[in-house]
Amino acid sequence: MSRPYQVGDQVLLVDTKRRQYLVTLQEGGEFHTHSGVVLHDRLINSEEGTSVLSSSNSTYLSFRPSMSEYIKKMPRGAQVIYPKDIGAIMMIADVYPNAKVFETGVGSGALSMSLLRSGANVFGYELREDFANRAQENVRIMLGDDSLKKYDVKIRNSYESIEEQDFDRAILDLPEPWLVVPHLKKALLSGGIVVAYTPSIKQAIKVREAMANNGFSLTETIEVLHRGWHVEGEAVRPDHRMVAHTGFISSGRLLHK
Repeated sequence: MSRPYQVGDQVLLVDTKRRQYLVTLQEGGEFHTHSGVVLHDRLINSEEGTSVLSSSNSTYLSFRPSMSEYIKKMPRGAQVIYPKDIGAIMMIADVYPNAKVFETGVGSGALSMSLLRSGANVFGYELREDFANRAQENVRIMLGDDSLKKYDVKIRNSYESIEEQDFDRAILDLPEPWLVVPHLKKALLSGGIVVAYTPSIKQAIKVREAMANNGFSLTETIEVLHRGWHVEGEAVRPDHRMVAHTGFISSGRLLHK
């Protein structure tokens, strides 16, 4: 249900050129742009979808950010997985409510948000404490304090071991995921799904070899290419720019132990 903007809300401002800006509303706050100043007080208690004028009479549309929009604009320590890849990962991993999911390399928390919104219980390993803190804060801002009850992030090295067991799913987003795969033979339940996200094909080759050598079947590797279209009346053409390669998504299912 839509409700008026309140102090502390995240608001996405969109200018006439469709450039987007993420703002946290504060009493007396100001958002400064090359097109003048937008007063937060003009948005507080306004309805979502409201237009607001800057001090230079430039128009900005306002919306609560979708998860995709928030991920692209949120504070980050590590590089985030693109929303186009997150969607594919969520489907391939078949994440469902109350699934027990192991995520290693939580980074800035982009994938964690999608897992938690799907109702999963997420157990995250991260080497850097600043990344772990950033991920938890981003999750809190986007999903609320209650989401942290299902989000257990530890400063651990998954290359060495995985302490917990009986996971339904495992998602790997770190430089050498093939070093984690052997630990999943004990940590994952039979039939469980592992998904690894890697920027280069050489990494994908190594993780596929590790899956083959550690009891995983139905393995596959894909990439997702995102091309928009310009549609204006009868004038229709592909956009000149597209989000092409960002990473490879490799997956497999654990055979009965």
